[in-house]
Amino acid sequence: MTNPSHSATSGNSPKSSLELPGLLKAPSVQQGGRTLNRMYGEFAHLWDTISSPQEYAEESKHWRNVLRARLGPGRHPILELGVGGGHNLHHFANEFQTTAIDISERMLANSIRLNPGVEHLVGDMRTLRLGRTFKAVLVHDAINYMLTRDDLRAAIATARAHLDTGGVFIAAPDWFKETFPGTHMVYAIRKHVTPELTFIEHVSDPDPSDERLEWVFFYLFSEGGRVRVEEDHHVVGIYSRDTWAQLLREEGFSMETVQYPVHDTGQMVDLVVGTAL
Repeated sequence: MTNPSHSATSGNSPKSSLELPGLLKAPSVQQGGRTLNRMYGEFAHLWDTISSPQEYAEESKHWRNVLRARLGPGRHPILELGVGGGHNLHHFANEFQTTAIDISERMLANSIRLNPGVEHLVGDMRTLRLGRTFKAVLVHDAINYMLTRDDLRAAIATARAHLDTGGVFIAAPDWFKETFPGTHMVYAIRKHVTPELTFIEHVSDPDPSDERLEWVFFYLFSEGGRVRVEEDHHVVGIYSRDTWAQLLREEGFSMETVQYPVHDTGQMVDLVVGTAL
């Protein structure tokens, strides 16, 4: 989901305060006595601290290149589903007539602040129907949260419902089943905020026979000689290339993939590019 720096940041920036904004609707869920997806509720205000928009500058070039190669010049209407904080979109949003959707009001608020010229709406990518079409529909790594094939199919169907023939669907699953590298961890230390924040992301596949991964985020808040640790579990879907191709075909798309390196981690990601048939 995230691509924070794997090394400590400098502590030379002016300090700011990590204020907790007012309560808003969030897609957190309860499972086995624990709350999942806290990043999209009570910790959404941390997103800009954990991962800055500038970290997406290089990645966004690949998205823009795909869009321009298929749409040509012009300020075409595009729709992003699961926009989150809007960091990737930020780098090309103003080149298009852009509408952005997210299920989390708190996370969407981050994108509203960052991308004031974009139309923002709360919605679920599995069921959204706006009654209008776009030249392209985008889903960044929010597509990972499609936990079942039916969920993934529904998101693809939403994209098709908002495209005319020849329209473009672009999605960025972190991995296919064939490309998951195994258990790994990334972290970031942010010394310019109060309290100081260390963010750790642990990714694993507890049962390789199924189509799910588990991410565990740890937030370590350090202030006044004390450290408070918060834990945040996320369960996400992971599917094979063949499953992606099958579902896209069944929902009215052709499929190709475009590979590129994401952020400064060097992780290679496949953009799934579908053309509406």
